[in-house]
Amino acid sequence: MHRRGVGAGAIAKKKLAEAKYKERGTVLAEDQIVQMSKQLETFKSNLEEFASKHKQEIRKNSQFRVQFQEMCATIGVDPLASGKGFWSEMLGVGDFYYELGVQIIEVCLALKHRNGGLITLDELHQRVLKGRGKYAQDVTPWLTYKATLSHHHTLLVLF
Repeated sequence: MHRRGVGAGAIAKKKLAEAKYKERGTVLAEDQIVQMSKQLETFKSNLEEFASKHKQEIRKNSQFRVQFQEMCATIGVDPLASGKGFWSEMLGVGDFYYELGVQIIEVCLALKHRNGGLITLDELHQRVLKGRGKYAQDVTPWLTYKATLSHHHTLLVLF
């Protein structure tokens, strides 16, 4: 006669097998997290070395700076978001974004009487470029947007 695997014994055996699979899955997940953390640390270290080596290019070339920012974003690092910390000290980008933020605020304040301080990003970018002069560091629309986000608290208080 052939047993079908029903009853209390079969249920207990099935639960035991499920618990073993779950435990093994947890161990594998923890191993993967450890491996990913090591890879992330290696990548961050290489990114810091890259940033140090290409510091001048990152500061002067807006297209290169955008590509660097995108590369950083893939690992959750935002070197351009703050005027403080390791990245701004290494790259000197804190001053750049501070100055750009001040220029954005100046444009918004100058137009406040006309539009209540509301302006399209395109117009804001054009006015910031016009105010910076032809010898200033290049600013892309994306960088204008990024600087606006960095200073949104100040902009909200002013308006």
